[in-house]
Amino acid sequence: MIDVEVGLNLRRARLLRKLSQTQLGDALGISFQQIQKYERGVNRLSTSMLIRGARFLGISPVELLPQHDSVESPQEMVRQLGGVRGAAEVVNAYCSVPSPRVRRALLQFIRAVASSEAIDEADAETDAPVR
Repeated sequence: MIDVEVGLNLRRARLLRKLSQTQLGDALGISFQQIQKYERGVNRLSTSMLIRGARFLGISPVELLPQHDSVESPQEMVRQLGGVRGAAEVVNAYCSVPSPRVRRALLQFIRAVASSEAIDEADAETDAPVR
């Protein structure tokens, strides 16, 4: 799980700077495919590569590390999902999609919906009449 979280933080930092995986890979002397593997957590980022990447992105290496104190176990994640109605069905449906491209599209869609919901809630709070 830590590798996935570090990879997501690397991706987030790269996208904030509007860099492609190729640009980051070229700066670090590795292929864009390796960047993809790091960002997905398939391959573990070595300490030296984490520091080089952070320096190139202009951030502290700590910003690429997990932000919470304790890393959740897979059992803890499953327990939390069990408390969300429909989560198991969504996970099962997602896992049954054979196409990696379609799975990525579904994930992007879910993230977009989740962020738009957060924006809608924030807008609703600011639009609410003050009493």
